[in-house]
Amino acid sequence: MKVTELIKQSEGRRLEFKAKLPAVSDIAKTIVAFANDAGGELFIGIRDEPRELVGIKEDSLIRLEEQISNIIHEHCYPVIIPDISVHTIEGAYLIRVQVYRGSNLPYFLKEKGKTKGTYIRVGSTNRLADSEIIAELERQKRNISFDSEPVHEIVLKDLNIEPFKLFYKEKAGDELNSGSLKKLDLIREYHGNWLAVNALVLFSDSPVREQIFPYAKIECARFKGTTSHEFIDKKTITGNISVQPEIAYEFILRHINKGAAVKGVYTESRWEYPVIAIREVIRNAVVHRDYSLVGKDIKVAVYDDMVEITSPGKLMPSIDFSQMEARQSDIRNRIIAPVFKKLGIIDQWGNGLKLISDEMKAYPEIEFRWQETGLQFQVQFVRREIQQQQELQQNLDVLWQQVSTKLGLSWHQVGTKLAPSWHQVEKLLDFCSGPRYMKEIMSELGWKDRTKFRKKYINPLLETGIIYMTDPEDVKNPKQQYYISEKGKLLLIGIQTNI
Repeated sequence: MKVTELIKQSEGRRLEFKAKLPAVSDIAKTIVAFANDAGGELFIGIRDEPRELVGIKEDSLIRLEEQISNIIHEHCYPVIIPDISVHTIEGAYLIRVQVYRGSNLPYFLKEKGKTKGTYIRVGSTNRLADSEIIAELERQKRNISFDSEPVHEIVLKDLNIEPFKLFYKEKAGDELNSGSLKKLDLIREYHGNWLAVNALVLFSDSPVREQIFPYAKIECARFKGTTSHEFIDKKTITGNISVQPEIAYEFILRHINKGAAVKGVYTESRWEYPVIAIREVIRNAVVHRDYSLVGKDIKVAVYDDMVEITSPGKLMPSIDFSQMEARQSDIRNRIIAPVFKKLGIIDQWGNGLKLISDEMKAYPEIEFRWQETGLQFQVQFVRREIQQQQELQQNLDVLWQQVSTKLGLSWHQVGTKLAPSWHQVEKLLDFCSGPRYMKEIMSELGWKDRTKFRKKYINPLLETGIIYMTDPEDVKNPKQQYYISEKGKLLLIGIQTNI
């Protein structure tokens, strides 16, 4: 992406702006966090809030470049080699520090050490990594996944995988014996003994699974309205992970509607939400969640206005949801994912996002949203109509307050020469659907005193942006006319609804 486009983006996982060179520790934390995560870019010479191109003095550029390079060299470990460049935008000089994801994880502040100096990127902030995250970074360095690690506390013969064996036989058509367990890397030899790996424990139905992974579950809820204050229904799915996606999917189907849609000369049944995309998101949540994060479960929530799925773990570094059409693939759980593929739960690598994108095209009334919230990834399927109604009401509430304050209005008030009413405001706005002269508006509302009318009606409505002038540059233009704004149209709808 070009620099001119980048600097218009919001701060986030891969992007940060600073008006001037930050403190040594702050810049070092950002560089370390970028290297531990998906890489990123730091721009110096841009204020973030409010966004402003402040620039850097030309005679300071070389000194600042050297200073940044020295800070990274002296305070970050292992070695991080950034790309530092100078750019000119609208006559202002900027410094761009580009950091790539490192291969020698974890990176940390030298003076703090690995335990107290490892930082990761969470949204637009740098967060100190705890022992679990540091362990995950070290696994990534060794190119191994958490689900492939052996569990020493369990004797393999005591692990109940019979239900999983039956399910595997039904879906994959193969027997799950010691040979296939080895081939699938679900068991691993350690000092002459065969041990189950974390993935096999997650596929089991033994009580020990809930002891080791009590959070490997899906919490489902149907809430009343658009907030999480009141449950209508809820379900906790604690079975082995191979059956969890379908149960969660069925929960959603129970709480959304299926109607009829006309297609050509035929009438077809159609869910109110894109259920194929929803099913894919749930499956991905189970397959790609971070099982190393303690105390975090998958959450499926159905509201009046949306379906929401939240999964523990950030997006893998190479995945970009804004490029859903591209066939992207980056596997966190390298043992679980191939098993799910054999079970037919997931399709070919990289097809999931494309499948979601394709179905969303058939649902223009549904907005697909995604975000990283802390160490979780959240997807929402939002009904635009209800969201727009809520936003409309919120905007109306603000307008009520603004206009009521300016004009001294209340709903029970009868309009007089001293105090206007909402009925009179409605009449004025409706009359000004097209440009009107002051004398026309006064005549419509039965006023003769031009000065008082301007003071009580016109000026307050202009100040709140409810009406506009045809010639705002010349307020005293004798041909000046007034017309309703988009904000005014919104207010008019609200008045008519309430009246």
